[in-house]
Amino acid sequence: MESVFFLGKHSLYAFLIALSSHILPCFSYTSFVFGDSLVDGGNNNYLFTLSKADAPPYGIDFKPSGGQPTGRFTNGRTIPDIVGEAMGGQSYPPPYLAPNAAAYSIQTGINYASGASGILDDTGTLFIGRLPLKEQINNFVKTREYIVGVMGVTNTTNLLKNAIFSITTGSNDVINYFQPIIPFLRNNNNVSPNMFQDFLVSNLTVQLERLYVLGARKVVVVGVGPLGCIPFIRAIDLIPSGECSGEVNALVQGYNQKLKEKLYQMNRDLWPSAVFVYANSYDIFRDIILNHHIYGFEDNHGPCCGGYFPPFVCYEGRDVNSSSSVCSDRKKYVFWDAYHPTEAANLVVADQLLNGDKSRSYPMNIRELYNYDIK
Repeated sequence: MESVFFLGKHSLYAFLIALSSHILPCFSYTSFVFGDSLVDGGNNNYLFTLSKADAPPYGIDFKPSGGQPTGRFTNGRTIPDIVGEAMGGQSYPPPYLAPNAAAYSIQTGINYASGASGILDDTGTLFIGRLPLKEQINNFVKTREYIVGVMGVTNTTNLLKNAIFSITTGSNDVINYFQPIIPFLRNNNNVSPNMFQDFLVSNLTVQLERLYVLGARKVVVVGVGPLGCIPFIRAIDLIPSGECSGEVNALVQGYNQKLKEKLYQMNRDLWPSAVFVYANSYDIFRDIILNHHIYGFEDNHGPCCGGYFPPFVCYEGRDVNSSSSVCSDRKKYVFWDAYHPTEAANLVVADQLLNGDKSRSYPMNIRELYNYDIK
């Protein structure tokens, strides 16, 4: 049994039974999305930054834009897009920095995520502009003030109590920990992996507690995926085809375990007024990589766009379909570029987070969280 279950089997069962007794149907879907490029809905389009997805072939399979780039760092929909559709969302939460985005905050929610950002403020400085997690939550404070001005305090409290808050961050912090400034040369990092994991969890916890104080009650915290298997890490570490960086994945797994334990503690302290769900993206995505043929993928290691070697630039002119640098069948690839999954991979992850068992989302999946009656 995992160390997170430190209160004993009987206490755990009682906790889960009590949780299940509060599951009742809800009738609207509003979501507030925080994180990095895995979930950025276009905020970096409005920043002076080297981290952009505003040119073809990004968005080539995103139907609402007619295949034009929207700032999403993939060929189609992100996981929050897919989850929102499945839960009956009327439209995608707009990026916070888009004009008039606040007007959509009550009906759909807002996307605050920013490519190259992380839990730590300094993460992603190489890319210049980005919105660290703390700044994203600062922006949510402004959104909340707008909602209070429109609906009043009581109605705002009820809206936020039933909204889904998702946080997908930490990947860039880990990449920056390992990533050399000069390719193929390691930095001398005096912070041990164990200390770094603790530092990330501590800083993330501060932001989660801020969200709780601001009214968030249904919170999904996505663990870091198997970064040792992404094309970028495999290339800079010269990992042979079909293998992953054990060093990177070991750090990620240690961080995820500590994060899960922290969320379990927060649930014990704050239940029944809030639920923090740990989304186990690591095991889901690792299973996709190891068993890619079962999920319909043919390539589980190379990027569909941008090539196999630095600088991994995924950029084309308008006639992207005639380019040989973009794979012909994007549904057969796990990775879209050197860092990000394809829409096809996002569909698999979203389905398991929505409908999977407690090995995928703990203590409940997103569909159950959506229907959970917060007291």
